[in-house]
Amino acid sequence: LMTTNQNSTEMLRSEILSEVQKECEEIITNAKRQAEIFLAGIDKEKERIRQEHIDSANAEATHRSDLILSTVPVETGRHRAARIEALLRSVYDEVRERLIARDGIQYRETIISLAFDAIMHMDGDTFVLKLSGADYDMFSDSIIEEIAHRVGRPVNISIIQEPSISDGGVIVEDKDARQVWDNTLLKRLERLWPALRRYIAVQASFIPKTGSAGGNQ
Repeated sequence: LMTTNQNSTEMLRSEILSEVQKECEEIITNAKRQAEIFLAGIDKEKERIRQEHIDSANAEATHRSDLILSTVPVETGRHRAARIEALLRSVYDEVRERLIARDGIQYRETIISLAFDAIMHMDGDTFVLKLSGADYDMFSDSIIEEIAHRVGRPVNISIIQEPSISDGGVIVEDKDARQVWDNTLLKRLERLWPALRRYIAVQASFIPKTGSAGGNQ
């Protein structure tokens, strides 16, 4: 991946330098054409004027070259940042689609873990687990005992269907619905993404391995 990015940067730099060289050559060529007017004689004043034009043209060419070259780091930086952002977005989209498709995950265990995680963030001992219609039909009361055992304190858990859940996962409320923890799959990914995004960027050497990743769990 880094080789691809480096090649892209080198190609961009080469294109810019080539354009600089072409422009410089055109400026110098025009200057020489102007200078030919003063070659008719060997008069000292004509020679001085000729040299002034050549020097001016060379200075202009150098100035333009410096201006264009000064933009190379900025342009390559922008190009690299755009490529990295596009890559990270593609990773996010792929993870999202795999979650929706339940690809590569043990879904029953995932539901239990998401419910447990939500309850551990909440006070009280009575909770309602909201599942999609399909998940309710699949799991219903069969997971209540496992969740309660994992919590490790006396809790009362019931499960109901929630039509608004379409992407899988679970929403947990206390008995009065004053505490609500949305652990549906995509909400969970959304909360985790800032930390995951930084982790991916560090592992791929997009950014230095310094600082700490943020984001709620």
